[in-house]
Amino acid sequence: MVRQETDATLRRCAECGGYAYGGAPACGTCRDLVDGIVEGEWAAFLRQWDTVAGGDQERALAEMVATEPDRHDWRVVDAALDRLVCPDCGDRLARGPAGCPACDRAHGFRYAAIETDRPGVPPGNEHALRVNVSVVRRPQVTSESEVLVRRLLLPLLLAGFLPTTEEAQRVGALVKKSPPGRRAQLAEHVVEALAEDFSRTRRAARAAGSSPTSPDTPAATRRRSGRGRSR
Repeated sequence: MVRQETDATLRRCAECGGYAYGGAPACGTCRDLVDGIVEGEWAAFLRQWDTVAGGDQERALAEMVATEPDRHDWRVVDAALDRLVCPDCGDRLARGPAGCPACDRAHGFRYAAIETDRPGVPPGNEHALRVNVSVVRRPQVTSESEVLVRRLLLPLLLAGFLPTTEEAQRVGALVKKSPPGRRAQLAEHVVEALAEDFSRTRRAARAAGSSPTSPDTPAATRRRSGRGRSR
């Protein structure tokens, strides 16, 4: 399985001006980058199975993955569901409108998939990453406030950041209390501050010759979130 390394630096999107990935789903460039998080893993999965994209074999492989999500990485599971049609709404399975029975079931079951933390990130980073990716790729079933927070934090998670409970609650509270017209701007300021602090910490850790995460952080952590786990 190909494991994406953490981004070396936070970079700006040429289309929306925010951090790359963080402008999705409205920004087309960022949306494509977010889709690429799962599509890159799926392409590697097809190569392992010697399967060509776009044919009946790929669909059969996607159906197999969807029936056994607990045996596959979450990125592979999400990509497999994208290749299946929901029998109820006709959209991509798990990405249909809120209240679609088949999409809701698939959305729940996919959280049984495997989550493997990338090297050098705090334990739990991969779970946070997959939740944020899920929200950004299916925004119609989530509040606008949560989508805003999830999308803005996504670039930092990809870079190896994991907010503390206090930091996450602070951003969430700010968004909820802010006037709708200023909500995005204020949230962006808070995330910018988190990004600057994270970048300073990472530079200091590298200068000292240590990992920017805890020295006791394992190289990789493998887990399954489970259907009932907090998302």
